[in-house]
Amino acid sequence: MSNQHTYVLGLNTYDHDVSACLLRDGAIAFAIAKERITREKHASGFYREVIEYCLDAEGITLDDVDLVVRNCYILPVAEMEDRLVYQDMPGFLPEYERADVARHPLYRSHSPKVVTISHHLAHAYSAFAVSPFEEGVVMVVDGVGSYRSDVSEPYPAADTATPLARESESYYRFSGSGIECLKKVWMEPDRGFLSDEFYNMPGLGALYSRASSYIFGDWNKCGELMGLAPYGRREQIKPLLDIADNELRVPRWSAEFNQPYVMDSGGKWETSRSMRHWEDLAWRVQDDTEKVLLARARWLRETTGAKNLCIAGGVALNCVANGRIAREAGFENVWIQPAAGDDGIAIGCAAYGQLEVLKQPRSFVMKQSYVGKPYAEQDIDKALRKFLVRIQTTAVRSDDICRDTAKLLAEQRVIGWFQGGSEFGPRALGNRSLLADPRKAEMKDILNSRVKHRQPFRPFAPIVLAERAQEIFEGEEDSPFMLIAKRVRAEWQHRIPAVVHVDGTARVQTVSHDTNPALYRLLKQFEALTGVPVLINTSFNVKGEPIVETPRDAVICFLTTGIDNLVLHDTLIAKNALHTIVAPLVRVYTDVATLVMAGARAP
Repeated sequence: MSNQHTYVLGLNTYDHDVSACLLRDGAIAFAIAKERITREKHASGFYREVIEYCLDAEGITLDDVDLVVRNCYILPVAEMEDRLVYQDMPGFLPEYERADVARHPLYRSHSPKVVTISHHLAHAYSAFAVSPFEEGVVMVVDGVGSYRSDVSEPYPAADTATPLARESESYYRFSGSGIECLKKVWMEPDRGFLSDEFYNMPGLGALYSRASSYIFGDWNKCGELMGLAPYGRREQIKPLLDIADNELRVPRWSAEFNQPYVMDSGGKWETSRSMRHWEDLAWRVQDDTEKVLLARARWLRETTGAKNLCIAGGVALNCVANGRIAREAGFENVWIQPAAGDDGIAIGCAAYGQLEVLKQPRSFVMKQSYVGKPYAEQDIDKALRKFLVRIQTTAVRSDDICRDTAKLLAEQRVIGWFQGGSEFGPRALGNRSLLADPRKAEMKDILNSRVKHRQPFRPFAPIVLAERAQEIFEGEEDSPFMLIAKRVRAEWQHRIPAVVHVDGTARVQTVSHDTNPALYRLLKQFEALTGVPVLINTSFNVKGEPIVETPRDAVICFLTTGIDNLVLHDTLIAKNALHTIVAPLVRVYTDVATLVMAGARAP
């Protein structure tokens, strides 16, 4: 196989969301985030597992790879790996991985086949290089990127900063395979406790993470912050960002913000007396973020005259802001990388290698994100044959799985839906999804209480037939990656209340037959039964865990939660009477629970 194809491997390394992407002749063959394999959310550390996943799926070895391109936003990878030799940094390389590192051919490699690029450049390539546009502009906004001293692309001389300033925003123009940096916005280092100076840096993404840490005790709960924002009161807190003449100003926080969530305080987050303050702060940060991003996008449009905009970087996961940019910034077309966060860096690294190093023309458009490896029927059979699985379940092969599943959904059943390769990125887009009927408002509470165990304020997203989307949701823009929030039309809000957020919006995913035929057929069958071409779609996992990857992961989640039925390809699985006996034992006795987990995961 290797003699017939050119392979480029892209890697995001060491810090959160370690990932790999394998290109075959310029097209994504496979991509995976480490968390899906290790089951550790936002997994950091070494990258052996993600490399092996992609190579095994393709049936090649590392020797068959023509080029490896990598990034670590903390330091250039070579310097990072030198430091790991003499520093104990368990957050980036835990002790149990050190033996693997020492033996791996890519660790501290000096091969000319191994290239390192800087952070925002990788984000930019992840967006424009796989977009459907021949030319346009790119917006990259995230929490923190590379040091100025480590940036590997030219940028305007006027955008000055000290060597230890970090990337915060970057703006580019592209045509074909070429890209030019138009503007960089830097964050200068700030004083802080140990390593928390990031939260005090004057940047848009840094501020959002600072507010997330303040409200939830975790910098990486920005999605929850976006969901909480509509509950806040307008203008109760002074602006925390200000932009004038395209210059951003981020005032320092002061002691008036004196109600941070402290995880070890003993009180529950949901019943905190600070809730009103947190809601108001969430509104303010979200409103400021939308205004700044919209101002930047309009500047980019007016400066370049471009018709097409591509977006990447962690802030691009803010679907409310994306909706405003799509509707109000003046671009004809907006395309957002589905893995806009740091897992998508692997795509950008690989694309850089293909276009800039190997000098190959662009030839691939990322129309869908189902780039995980497929699992065979024997993998499903193996997961279901485990003793403690088999005695609790009844499995039936369906001759029309979409028809049978639609009937169960119309009966208010919660379905675990497992099809094809997994989605790359943080959103479940219909191959590793939990699906439910949106017609009753209480379904949101059922999903939260039985399966997801999330805060009750967080909304669930709708999937909708692409050709019916404008009838139900405002706005003409397509949203195949669930990255744009739209207002639900008034005449539909009472028909699909389980997916309508408190502000009347929904984070929409449009589904077409070309990109996901099974999900499309399921929606058509559900529409035939109910007259509603919409389903609830949420990620197939429980709070604090990554989305399931394998049939074994799906079976474990099914048996240990209140999911009613599990669909694995064409197999429909239900819990039988013995489940009510075995399940309490699993919950009570640790040794039995361990046995179930080991039995389900064993090869």
